[in-house]
Amino acid sequence: MRKIMEQQKLAKPQAAQIAETITNAVMEHRLAPGSKLSESRMAEAFKVSRTKINQALVMLAENGLVKKLPNRGYFVSSPGVAEAKEIFAMRNLLEPAIIRGVITHANKADIKRLKAHLVAEKLAREQSNRRAIIRLSGDFHMLLASMCGNRYIDKQMAELCPLTCLIIALYDVPNTPACPEDEHDNIVAAIEAGDEAKAIALMQHHLAHIENALNLDGASDIDEVDWEAILR
Repeated sequence: MRKIMEQQKLAKPQAAQIAETITNAVMEHRLAPGSKLSESRMAEAFKVSRTKINQALVMLAENGLVKKLPNRGYFVSSPGVAEAKEIFAMRNLLEPAIIRGVITHANKADIKRLKAHLVAEKLAREQSNRRAIIRLSGDFHMLLASMCGNRYIDKQMAELCPLTCLIIALYDVPNTPACPEDEHDNIVAAIEAGDEAKAIALMQHHLAHIENALNLDGASDIDEVDWEAILR
């Protein structure tokens, strides 16, 4: 009986798992900036208590991915233009350091992981799976951060990448890829060759390409959240 109860407990998502599911939904643009996060509807969809949902939302609020408004509840963050520029400025500071760290610390297994990720990106493009392309593009940068040998930078990038996806959801030009094709490939090739200067220059060009593709005068309409669809 105890074993059965433990299995049932494991079957229910924990707060961290719920937070990760919401983060992935944001990164795939299945949750729009400004979306209302109804705790009761989420509890029903996840089949957990509202307490568990609240714990997940508090985690996400600490990372800036959601915001709690007095007497209104939790909403997916909706970064303004100034905040968007600040996030890109921070990434421009961090990602050269990430490149240097990866070249210093990465081993053959890490390079293999990066190349496998590039294959997944290519497959998503061939399938025209825009949601997967967006998520994998963000994952690429977080994967690099995880290999740089600095856990504080890794943590910072885990917060900045989902926020960048929110910015892209708000301000991107339709049919423009979040990360242009081949730019990730070129960065990995330079890392594998140990060419720090080239890899950093490619990353800086890459980030500028993404930022310059945004329409900072635009905004997205906010639809009702279909939690059942998000959890499929």
